[in-house]
Amino acid sequence: MLPRAKEIVDAADLKMQETVDFLVEDLKTYRLGRANPNIFDGVTVDYYGSPTPLSQCATVSTPDARTLLIQPWDRSLLKKLQKAIIDANIGLTPTDNGEVIRCTVPPLTEERRKELIKKAKAAGENAKVAIRNARREAVDLLKKAQKNEGLSEDGEKEGEDEAQKVTDKNIKKIDELISEKEKDIMTV
Repeated sequence: MLPRAKEIVDAADLKMQETVDFLVEDLKTYRLGRANPNIFDGVTVDYYGSPTPLSQCATVSTPDARTLLIQPWDRSLLKKLQKAIIDANIGLTPTDNGEVIRCTVPPLTEERRKELIKKAKAAGENAKVAIRNARREAVDLLKKAQKNEGLSEDGEKEGEDEAQKVTDKNIKKIDELISEKEKDIMTV
């Protein structure tokens, strides 16, 4: 493949990989009926006037499979942490003993499992759309390169074929991730 075509396809592949990485991180935040500190990744706390991720002002641990323990670095944050967890609407009820906050993770209902699967599939579909958009942008750039930069027709065609291979690889990865997550969600 010609250097310019390879450069365009590599840039598209990087965009696609970032989309897959984002999906992986998003799927980690799903509450599956067992304690997982990643559930707090989207929770922000008002820390001295600025919104701060919970992980930057407290330590989150899992003493057992159903409990999350939040140890704030500054005890004056206890009430703010509790409020942030409640406001985040992640389905956990925090309780504090004056030093730490405990969140007991309730088991998932069948209905909630189905909702999570639907949400995971929607996230997977959005990721596929982003990947197809990256492919389309790469193809458009290859056509412009052929028109304006003297890229040969064969080079452009070869670049399109390579972009399709990269797209197929990343779409397959997304399907595998969603399938894995679905199994994970349905495991009681």
